Amino acid sequence: MSKGLNSKTTAAGRPDPWLLTATLLLGGFGLIMVLSSSGIMAERVYDDTYFFFKRQLMFTGVGLAAMVACMQVPRKVLYGMTYLWVAAAVILLGLCLTPMGVSVNGASRWVRIGPVNFQPLEYAKVALVLYLAYFFARKQDMVRTFSVGFLPPFIVTGFLCGLLLLQPDFGGAVVLAGLLFFMCLVGGTRFSYLFISLIFAMGAGWLLISSSPYRFKRWTAFLDPFASAQNEGYQLVQSLYAFGSGRIFGTGIGAGKQKLFFLPEAHNDFIMAVVGEELGFVGMSLFFLAIGFFLWRAFRVCFKQEDLQDRFTAFGVTCIVALGMLLNLAVVLGTVPPKGVAMPFISYGGSSLTLSFVCAGILLNLSRRAS
Repeated sequence: MSKGLNSKTTAAGRPDPWLLTATLLLGGFGLIMVLSSSGIMAERVYDDTYFFFKRQLMFTGVGLAAMVACMQVPRKVLYGMTYLWVAAAVILLGLCLTPMGVSVNGASRWVRIGPVNFQPLEYAKVALVLYLAYFFARKQDMVRTFSVGFLPPFIVTGFLCGLLLLQPDFGGAVVLAGLLFFMCLVGGTRFSYLFISLIFAMGAGWLLISSSPYRFKRWTAFLDPFASAQNEGYQLVQSLYAFGSGRIFGTGIGAGKQKLFFLPEAHNDFIMAVVGEELGFVGMSLFFLAIGFFLWRAFRVCFKQEDLQDRFTAFGVTCIVALGMLLNLAVVLGTVPPKGVAMPFISYGGSSLTLSFVCAGILLNLSRRAS
């Protein structure tokens, strides 16, 4: 197995048609569910039932264009600018703390450039994965040492997480830390270093939660949401009601009731609660099969790579999508504390949707060179 780009890599062929099909199906399903879950709110707020749907359709077009671009870009261009990607991520996250940042509910996690708002966290995920893939591919002979194999990736990730905590975006920092953990796990970092780091991260996380009244209330609401069903636990309780109402076959697309202003922002982070209510257990099971198929094809692309950096890159972008899916489902089902994590390909929002298609585009690019 080579440790960098080499001339022996298999000549480029067609992208994986099954992965492309799964991507398009998930994107199309997302459009249907955004239309179903957002129409009532769009009608009341904007006097246009299709307001959010039309914007999501536009975001899908942008995402598809980004996917095609990532599918065609030469790897030497993608990999050759690794440090520039990281520098851009630092700058964009820093802009959130300037007047260009958009403050929502006391947190500045968005940047406004002209009429466009976007969330730098989504870009930072890909930039971090590209850096870690480059690092572990180039440093395999020293990856088990503390000074070379441990400190650099932790310092870079820690700096990005620090910028997120200043916004504050505790959940975003957890996601980046999760990407670091899994990349280090496959990259060859000593498990003893990872274990100690995990213990330290859990302690630091608890300090951040216990020192913030807002985070602590969300933590206690997660432990017993029905005890604060009209306050901090309201959204989770309404989500659970939605899943319960769906039963086996669901109420039917468009016939759900929780989106009628019972479940706040039903088309965003909690859109899967609407899916559960309207499609029921059968519909959710089919959706799980769809995302399972997507992830299977994505990991297959990863395992088929001969070049080490290609393999790490494919694994990292797959982890971005997989973590997003798992965390979103965990939140709406009440198995982890509430955190604003969008469901890849499904939730409303340009930044998250574009990132999902970018990850798919990188995987499709690499699938063309899979042996």
